[in-house]
Amino acid sequence: MDIKIVDESLSCIKKYVNEKIDIGVILGSGLGDLADKIQNKIIVKYEDIPNIPKSTVKGHKGQFVIGDFMGKKVIMMQGRFHYYEGYSMDRITLPVYIMKGLGVSSLIVTNAAGGVNTSFNPGDLMIIKDSINMSFDNPLFGKNDEKIGPRFPDMLGAYSKKLIDIALKASHKLNIKLQQGIYYITTGPCYETPAEIKMIRFLGGDAVGMSTVPEVIAARYLNLEVLGISCITNMAAGILPKPLNHKEVIETSNKVKDKFTSLIENIIALI
Repeated sequence: MDIKIVDESLSCIKKYVNEKIDIGVILGSGLGDLADKIQNKIIVKYEDIPNIPKSTVKGHKGQFVIGDFMGKKVIMMQGRFHYYEGYSMDRITLPVYIMKGLGVSSLIVTNAAGGVNTSFNPGDLMIIKDSINMSFDNPLFGKNDEKIGPRFPDMLGAYSKKLIDIALKASHKLNIKLQQGIYYITTGPCYETPAEIKMIRFLGGDAVGMSTVPEVIAARYLNLEVLGISCITNMAAGILPKPLNHKEVIETSNKVKDKFTSLIENIIALI
């Protein structure tokens, strides 16, 4: 990542934000309504910040929402960016660098994912224990600036055990069952074939999607604590005898919205 690009974007958003932010949240498909619960909110459109891409996926509003939430200062992304939209990995992950520059030390990353593990059901929430990067790209490719992060960051513990324990504590309090598993990223935008899903299951994947891993790599590079949560919105190709579509993703996300919101609220309160 070019530090000049980060500094240019960061100096712009700091015109709207004049205090340290504690927690960042990236909201996946169908999950953006959580940001509406922020108090004393400041909304910054992506288009008003230099170098930030445009979010083109339906249901992604394309803005930062900043303010007070469960006793913490938070910044939430209503809409993220994807490799399949044609953006480079460093632009996809630029918001993570911005969050770090605003003081964020803990990052919660959410997504809508297809269930590969046949014991899962649509509507389940899955804690990401680890991930498999099959995007065949990496946001840290290129020249490294040691002032930002190490040339060879260690991905052991990329998904914070401390935050996973907090999430499990919150789920027990709310009586919400949480699955745990491995998230596998493909580039998209087409859904995977049944043969690819068999391969993913063989390799150890429990859920599959088209996001999250680049942001987690960048966050690990920046020494942020990361919690990943997938909403299993559909079973992946070939598991059930029906076609896949984005409408189903949004519909299932809406059905579990209240459960998801309560979980994130309690997690943030406990961090």
